[in-house]
Amino acid sequence: MKKCLICYIAILWMVNACTSSKTVLSKQNINSISSIKFLDEYVIPHNFQYQNTIIGGLSGIDYNPATNSYFIISDERSNTSPARFYTANIHINNYKIDSVQFTSVHILKQPNGMPFPSFKTDAQRTTDPESIRFNPKKNKLIWTSEGDRMTRAGKMIYQNPYIYEMDVAGSFKDSFFIPENVKMYATEKGARENGVFEGSSFDHTYKWLFVSMEEPIYDDGPKAAVDYYGAPIRITRYNTQTKRAVAQYGYRLDAIATAPKPADAFAVNGVSEILWIGKNRFLVLERSYSTGTPQNTIKIFLADISKASNVLQKTALHQNKNYQSATKKLLLNLNDLNRYIDNIEGISPGPVLPNGHQSLILIVDNNFNAFEKAQVFLFEIIP
Repeated sequence: MKKCLICYIAILWMVNACTSSKTVLSKQNINSISSIKFLDEYVIPHNFQYQNTIIGGLSGIDYNPATNSYFIISDERSNTSPARFYTANIHINNYKIDSVQFTSVHILKQPNGMPFPSFKTDAQRTTDPESIRFNPKKNKLIWTSEGDRMTRAGKMIYQNPYIYEMDVAGSFKDSFFIPENVKMYATEKGARENGVFEGSSFDHTYKWLFVSMEEPIYDDGPKAAVDYYGAPIRITRYNTQTKRAVAQYGYRLDAIATAPKPADAFAVNGVSEILWIGKNRFLVLERSYSTGTPQNTIKIFLADISKASNVLQKTALHQNKNYQSATKKLLLNLNDLNRYIDNIEGISPGPVLPNGHQSLILIVDNNFNAFEKAQVFLFEIIP
């Protein structure tokens, strides 16, 4: 995967003098992607506090090459502190993570300029942040919320998912139009609870934004299961000028990795994040978790939508044979690392390593749980 994240990462990193190397990328060999190599792991202490907030629930991360720093969003729903994102430095030295240093925290703002309330204050307006991406051309960020479809404080909530644009201090600037087929409804149609806008990524021109569902919408059939491979999720393509969806592409999930214990307990497999790497290709994180198995099964796929059909107007993808879904190729199953892997939800480019290879940063949402780890992983992309 050396020199493969094309213009999006190539342009970014060519202007970045990273602390570990001043090697810059060229645009040759951009199609060469063979494997991803684990380099290091860093664990943020449980309940680590920064500026009167608890660091946890880290669900999205993106790189700012101009400052060699990262934007990291927390999915805490304003329970202990208002919904927020952080900036941080991830110090890399000799292919290892020396430290993770948080440098600022910013409150996510509603369109009315106010912070998002907690469930106790106003369940209807509580947000569920998941993904964050930086647009250096506009010096703005976009972030996604999964919405809600749950009984809160005795009242059933149907809150549509959303994609907001904000400035780098967290103030709302604009929103994207949400297709009808991924909104929340009282009947079993549209988006499922907690299976919505989990991932996002700009292309290298920043003219297009791609937003991925975690799980299939009701209309597209059942969720992934231990004995069900190929559950289709949708990746929506947005025009960043009009803020409107222009296409959706089907992507088929692997089956759930392990059977839950007991058999009727919670288990899930879905897409937790995507990262555009050029020429209609993405790195896709699939995350599988089953009750009774301590760790998650995280797989990184190379997905290609070059020949995928536009399914924006199609329904029932699990039954519809008249479309082409994205292709996918497994690059790495993190189970093969033979180490504990928790709930990875974020993936971002990192700086160029001393050998000229590109790095990747993966980050874990620990759910503010003492039995989970807020891990940060460093990987190397091998050509």
